[in-house]
Amino acid sequence: MDFDFGGSIVQLWENHGQGVLLLGRRLLFTALVIIGWRIIMNLSQKIMNRAVTGKLKADENLCTLIRMVVNYGVMIVCLIMILDVFGVNTTALIALLGAAGVTIGFALKDTLGNIASGIVILFLKPFSKGDFIECGPLTGTVNEIGLFTTIMETADGIFISAPNSNFWGIPLKNFSRNAKRRMDVTVSISYTDSVDTAFQVLKDIIREETRLLEDPPPQVMVQSLGESGIGITLRAWVPSGVYWAVYWEQMKNVKEKIQEAGLAIALPKREVHLVNTPA
Repeated sequence: MDFDFGGSIVQLWENHGQGVLLLGRRLLFTALVIIGWRIIMNLSQKIMNRAVTGKLKADENLCTLIRMVVNYGVMIVCLIMILDVFGVNTTALIALLGAAGVTIGFALKDTLGNIASGIVILFLKPFSKGDFIECGPLTGTVNEIGLFTTIMETADGIFISAPNSNFWGIPLKNFSRNAKRRMDVTVSISYTDSVDTAFQVLKDIIREETRLLEDPPPQVMVQSLGESGIGITLRAWVPSGVYWAVYWEQMKNVKEKIQEAGLAIALPKREVHLVNTPA
């Protein structure tokens, strides 16, 4: 008995040809969707890299977040398109994913709050990596801004990892944002000393210190008339990067120059009255 191979192929094609063509079209569409997804991923990565290293100087964490959102968003859309081509009821699937998303959102509301705060921080940039900030009880230099937490280091080298929600919704001080800061150095002299002499000492210090900014111009003033002495203040603006170096140096310098000029630094005084009560 001879086997008719050609006839079997023809019969097979007549019975299942349409199905084979349909499957082929579906596989071809799936391949094209996957290729498109890969192209979009590579393109978004190149764009974000250029945004970070190019003229925009965009925040690296923000670009990473945008790239991740784009990649996952495109992946979900491509997956839904592929399932739809293979006849899966994507409408019910989308509804199921939506319901699951709402349930997960309620269960992870604190985590999602940290993510939302991290996104807002990355977009609005109240602080950046390397800034010295104070926010509530947290004070230190920002080392990393993540999607969930912000990593800081205190002035004495302590590691801090805090949820992003701690940095949003409450006042925040950024000591590194502005290019200049005002410095006030106050010394208290005795009421018997000359205020004019103290003024001249502080003006000489201003003239010798080259790191003080000329605009706004430095000032010398009587700050207070206290119980024990007269408060004389040297007020000047300095670049933020050298603020503490200048402040600590001038605190020492003002004290020494005032004493060299023969002025007495006022000390707190108290009058004590002794009352002799008969036994």
